[in-house]
Amino acid sequence: MTDPNAASRPVQAVVLAGGQGSRLRPYTDDRPKPMVEIPGTGTPIIGHQLAWLAEEGVTDVVVSCGHLAEVLQEWLESADLPVSVTTVVESEPLGRGGGLKYAAKHLPHPDRPWYATNGDIWTRFSLREMADFHTERDAVATLALARPRLPWGAVQTDDFGRITDFIEAPPTTHGINAGVYVFSPGFADLLPALGDHERSTFPRLARERRLAGYPIPQGAYWRAIDTAKDLTEAAKELAALGR
Repeated sequence: MTDPNAASRPVQAVVLAGGQGSRLRPYTDDRPKPMVEIPGTGTPIIGHQLAWLAEEGVTDVVVSCGHLAEVLQEWLESADLPVSVTTVVESEPLGRGGGLKYAAKHLPHPDRPWYATNGDIWTRFSLREMADFHTERDAVATLALARPRLPWGAVQTDDFGRITDFIEAPPTTHGINAGVYVFSPGFADLLPALGDHERSTFPRLARERRLAGYPIPQGAYWRAIDTAKDLTEAAKELAALGR
């Protein structure tokens, strides 16, 4: 049976892979953060991302490089990739919004929607469902929202102030920006040439009610790889999942 939503879903994506990853040192002393391997998998973060994008129907990816770009480019050229990859390097720092705008210029289908993801995100959920959510709400941009677990235990009390329970590492009560996006074709025109879109473009779209938030389904895997502890935790979680 033909899927009526298939034509409106993105087949192209941008991966923002230019960060220095200073909190991941010494792993990032000789490689950019997306090239850090998830322990036990034999594959760097970006390899997992490209496999996920391909599984979700993406055929073309633009990778925006920065810190130690040549290491990432060399791996991309030698690896057996499931998608067609183009790399771009900023000649000077453009900021997150400017970098996204610059990378978007190299997408093969400027008249079609696109995904984007930060280069340090390791996740698995249905991008197809997120794209349908985006279309249904007629949004210009949609952010995936995660509810990561707090690193501390929480205390539950009743209305009188008596403690009723202890909850180990509960999820946050508010969704956070998960670093995965769906953008409509005209979104790139709204980005700043220099600077941070999360301080300009996103707030403006939110005021205009043209920005949507897609909650990552409960039970779906999501983790931002920011520190060495995140790598260790990711390896444990993946082992528990049998992946």
